[in-house]
Amino acid sequence: MHFTVRFMMGIGLALAGAALVAAPAVAADDPDLVFKRSTVFKWLSPNDKLATYGLDDPEVDGVACHFTVPERGGFKGWIGVAEEVSDISLACTQIAPIRFKAKFEQGEDVFRRRRSLLFKKMQIVRGCDVKRNVLVYMVYSDRIIEGSPKNSTSSVPIMPWGAGDTVQKCADFVEK
Repeated sequence: MHFTVRFMMGIGLALAGAALVAAPAVAADDPDLVFKRSTVFKWLSPNDKLATYGLDDPEVDGVACHFTVPERGGFKGWIGVAEEVSDISLACTQIAPIRFKAKFEQGEDVFRRRRSLLFKKMQIVRGCDVKRNVLVYMVYSDRIIEGSPKNSTSSVPIMPWGAGDTVQKCADFVEK
């Protein structure tokens, strides 16, 4: 096969892979991009960046999370085949009255997205600290072969929202 044809087929496969990498595996909605900042300048290809996204918990009304992820630039990042690093930060907060839509398991996925073409994914999971009536969110990345201990945790105390609001207990919605 001619080199140009093989090169173009490789580019096509890489772009198809990039579409798979960009699609989240779990979420009510895609996260909203809040902003990006360049961290490493590259002359002929896109810069490395930090990107901050916001998302609402799909099963708990009144909770929003923001996470910041590094995004690789360069030619591999541009065509979507670069493996992203595991440094992800997370902050969640109450933005309205908290209402649970359904029961949930401790450590249930809130959001999941691939961080490499095949082996790595980022996950945001939710749990309930029953004793303190606090929702706990954790973000981490894992790999099929070798996981990463890098993680971030955020707590959302369930507080009344206005004078007439009744506070729900997260313990009532945890599946046992």
